Amino acid sequence: MDTEEHEHDEQTMEKKVRKKGKHDKPKPWDDDPNIDRWTIEKFDPSWNPNGMLEVSSFSTLFPQYREKYLQDSWPRVESALKEYGIACKLNLVEGSMTVSTTRKTRDPYIVVKARDLIKLLSRSVPAPQAIKILEDEMQCDIIKIGNLVRNKERFVKRRQRLVGPNSSTLKALEILTNCYILVQGSTVAAMGPFKGLKQLRRIVEDCVENKLHPVYHIKILMMKKELEKDPALATESWDRFLPKFKKKNVKQKKPKSKEKKPYTPFPPPQPPSKVDLQLESGEYFLSDKKKSEKMWQEKQEKQTEKSTENKRKRDASFVPPEEPLKINNNNSNKSENDKEGLTELTKSLKSKTKEFKKQKKTHEKVNAEEYIAVPSADKPSKKKSKVSRD
Repeated sequence: MDTEEHEHDEQTMEKKVRKKGKHDKPKPWDDDPNIDRWTIEKFDPSWNPNGMLEVSSFSTLFPQYREKYLQDSWPRVESALKEYGIACKLNLVEGSMTVSTTRKTRDPYIVVKARDLIKLLSRSVPAPQAIKILEDEMQCDIIKIGNLVRNKERFVKRRQRLVGPNSSTLKALEILTNCYILVQGSTVAAMGPFKGLKQLRRIVEDCVENKLHPVYHIKILMMKKELEKDPALATESWDRFLPKFKKKNVKQKKPKSKEKKPYTPFPPPQPPSKVDLQLESGEYFLSDKKKSEKMWQEKQEKQTEKSTENKRKRDASFVPPEEPLKINNNNSNKSENDKEGLTELTKSLKSKTKEFKKQKKTHEKVNAEEYIAVPSADKPSKKKSKVSRD
């Protein structure tokens, strides 16, 4: 009887086992060329004429500094949501925003879009930009970067790296990914198509985790934009065209010791512990009072040594420096040159005096009366004195 029951259980188990890939069969619409699976069709209210059966609602809190702005821009948000049949409420007492479906709501997914809208408004996204999330082509992603880095200073630097000088890096990413980006606090709020959001999340995480700089990602995206234009490369891999950036951590080589120690298979001896050193010196057997006295004495010795060293440094500033003796070979050479110059000068002076004396002897005596002024009547005829020359 037991064997029959056991066989029956095994047969039932075999029937229950499902085959993997049972429903993986080709469908008639798989090969239909008229169907474009990437287009997002706009919702038609005729698809859901009866509306929603249950009320769905979402609420989110907002910071106090956003209260004034939300209060001013709330009529605009309310009118935008009214077109899709969504009711919204701003509670300034609790500091919360609530969105919920109504009887007029036809699109079942619009309440999720409304939830994203209030979430973006609470994260400092301007109201005109946040309302665009209600469109079918627009999606949003809030990337949390606060918990990726522990050090606050490092986190601030990497967040600034994402923004770039004068927000240039952020603008380049917005152009290349077709997304709106807002870096606020410990989050990055982004709005755009699915493809752009996926690229942006990777760029932001790589930047904050210090894996790759955003500039390198920008270079890769620019190259991809150029490659997309070529239809011949549509079915090929682009890895050979894209640049590969790797971190270069240069490891400094340790200086090799000149003397090589002989190899020994035995490990080095274990260094003595604190207790062993105390046992060797005999300090282990001293009483607590003597130990404290010894410590006090050692402390006093250290203080005296330090004070003497400080005094020596202070006194060193008052000691006059020793004047160096100026004994140079240049000075001796100069003195020799001066002596030579003097001898030459004396010789030249002596020779000049001898010549002057010879000239004095040869000259005749000059008559002074010839050069004295005489009246015009008795003017003697001017005669040049002839100098006799040998």
